[in-house]
Amino acid sequence: MKQSDVIICGGAVIGSAIAWNLSQIAPGLSVTVIERDPGFRHSSTALSASGIRQQFSDPLNVAISRFGVEFIKGAKRRWGVDLNLREQGYLYLANTDSGADILRQNHAVQRREGADTALLSPGEIKARFDHLNVDDLTLGSLGLSGEGWFDAVGLMQGYQGDSGARRIRGEVAGLRLQQGKVQAVQLASGEEIACGAFINAAGPRAADIALMAGIELPVEPRKRTNFTFDCAHPPAGDLPLMIDPGGVWLRPEGRHFLCACAPVDDPRVAPDDFEPRYREFEDIIWPALAARSPAFEAIKMQAMWAGHYAYNVLDQNAVTGAHPGISNFYFANGFSGHGVQQAPAIGRGMAELLALGGYKTLDLSKLGYERILRGEPLLERCVI
Repeated sequence: MKQSDVIICGGAVIGSAIAWNLSQIAPGLSVTVIERDPGFRHSSTALSASGIRQQFSDPLNVAISRFGVEFIKGAKRRWGVDLNLREQGYLYLANTDSGADILRQNHAVQRREGADTALLSPGEIKARFDHLNVDDLTLGSLGLSGEGWFDAVGLMQGYQGDSGARRIRGEVAGLRLQQGKVQAVQLASGEEIACGAFINAAGPRAADIALMAGIELPVEPRKRTNFTFDCAHPPAGDLPLMIDPGGVWLRPEGRHFLCACAPVDDPRVAPDDFEPRYREFEDIIWPALAARSPAFEAIKMQAMWAGHYAYNVLDQNAVTGAHPGISNFYFANGFSGHGVQQAPAIGRGMAELLALGGYKTLDLSKLGYERILRGEPLLERCVI
């Protein structure tokens, strides 16, 4: 039987980040990455909007993103790859007093953590982005630096090209447990690989993998449809990623714009269901954008595609670390749309936990599975 010190189920950006960091911290470990979709055609990484922001409500999430943006900026020095970070910020808009209060509370957390964010009155928003209708707004929050979007696939490929991990195209079909540990991973091909540690980085399929070890994990696939459109009279300047109070968001994408929204109904979907929801553009997105700016009254949809959030139904926050009962089963799951931007910090932290016995760079312990067992959510108010 083949064996590996560490087996990672899932080879997209999270699994690859862990493998690369293990190669930096403990180069003597043998690491195997198992990926069912090696072209990553349906991976959440490839289908994401590739954003990174520091505007979160939880201090740890702010710190995770601050680590991530510095790692992304260093990619050219590290790998010779420019990840094309566009630091144009995120602009959150509020149109109620309660919404403004939330922005103020979040801003206080962000500033304490060193994030470069600013609160803007409606008049200040209009002065910066004169195409916007601000008559209904009460407050805005803008990332001045350290926020924007980048080449997420390039980040994943950077990790993959420099990790030294053995990569297997295959599907995990079962886990063989003995004496409270994962002893071996069984593939659909019939092959079995013994392991010292097993890491679940299976994205939207994470709950299925966890169940193979008898573990209940509240993570499920949720569909998100992205659209690009042309604008007859595009607003000028370097625009941020704007989040309207109703949840519609958009950002520049070259000569076009990229946009999406949270669905009105957001059910669990089949892991192979990637059919776009066209009506979201016609019924939700276009009306909201046209109301926010006359520049978005004359637009034409160009393309659409659907991807999946690995959605943590308990609290929309990541689940990381070891299972308390199966000591060599590790979680890197439930990122709920934040996996691409959180991969650098999570990859580092998980590698430290495995190779050094604990978190060293950032303490990720409050993201552990124990809160799932207790049913105590770690709530994040800034979820798009």
